[in-house]
Amino acid sequence: MKLLHKDIEKDNAGQVTLMPEEAEDMWHTYNLLQVGDSLRASTIRKVQTESTTGSVGSSRIRTTLTLCVETIDFDSQACQLRVKGTNIEENQYVKMGAYHTIELELNRKFTLAKKSWDSVVLERIDQACDATQKADVAAVVMQEGLANLVLVTSAMTLLRAKVEVTIPRKRRGSCTQHEKALERFYEAVMQAILRHINFDVVKCILVASPGFVKDQFMTYIFREAVRQDNKILLENRPKFMLVHSSSGHKYSLKEILSDPTVTSRLSDTKAAGEVKALEDFYKMLQHEPDRAFYGLAHVEKAADALAIDTLLISDKLFRHQDIRTRSRYVRLVDSVRDNGGTVRIFSSLHVSGEQLTQLSGVAAVLRFPIADLSEAEDDSSSDEG
Repeated sequence: MKLLHKDIEKDNAGQVTLMPEEAEDMWHTYNLLQVGDSLRASTIRKVQTESTTGSVGSSRIRTTLTLCVETIDFDSQACQLRVKGTNIEENQYVKMGAYHTIELELNRKFTLAKKSWDSVVLERIDQACDATQKADVAAVVMQEGLANLVLVTSAMTLLRAKVEVTIPRKRRGSCTQHEKALERFYEAVMQAILRHINFDVVKCILVASPGFVKDQFMTYIFREAVRQDNKILLENRPKFMLVHSSSGHKYSLKEILSDPTVTSRLSDTKAAGEVKALEDFYKMLQHEPDRAFYGLAHVEKAADALAIDTLLISDKLFRHQDIRTRSRYVRLVDSVRDNGGTVRIFSSLHVSGEQLTQLSGVAAVLRFPIADLSEAEDDSSSDEG
């Protein structure tokens, strides 16, 4: 994401102009947008025209509209973002107050204006515009006949390819069909890696499976790389890392990312940091329950007591449509930071973020134990309103 212009007043009102450069930037934009904001962007509008002879035709015209945002729709698989609202600025093709849907496009700028820019939204802009926070980890989670190729970025886990090949069982006295099918499967996975992984950006490629599937695949891929003289694979061989997983399904990614050998290798990536923070919380909950709280009411009480060392909070909560509820979460984040605590904002598109959502989206590890909070009524709202 590129920040082209930022104009925010002392009262926190103002606007920013941004340009999304890759699919993940749409996810960041989705987290910046709220109902009631105004969005100015280039869009296509179908316009009816009447010729001098009276015949009516229609044409598609590119124009720039400013909408008051009413609904926001994000497709996480395609990374597409559509925003619907009413036109609030004079336009020769669209009447004031008319509805329109803008689909934001890569490499086309947009301007977002808000009555109040809070600390969480401003931090999101900094994160989105930081070039170092890109997809620097890839994972191939596999078992015989099934492989999921996933890119792990600082904000989301993106499934880039799913390879499924039927592998016949070994027959007594003949393994030919089985071996041929395995070769086809390994070839398809290798092609997916070459197609979807940007080796200039990715620092580490995790290859995980139960049993020896990963080892056999690695033997195959580098034998082929030598045979085909594939320099990309040969030069990047040190980036491949073999890890055990219980299956080839995407949900095994959490187990892989929490493997100690993997976390040390990925120590500088945000995704690994989130997984570790959640692990630490569960350990504390097990061994010192008075130092691990979850649910908004409990966590707020711990914040009031200046007891929070690490706050774990899902970005899903900041998309709450009710402004009062949303500002309650922002206040909590600001208060923990002001008192020297660490705040980790989890992406709800990460496996660790999905887990945190099950704990109502907010949890905390405390500096010191606080007892007798069990009576505190937990009125945490974790839905999106």
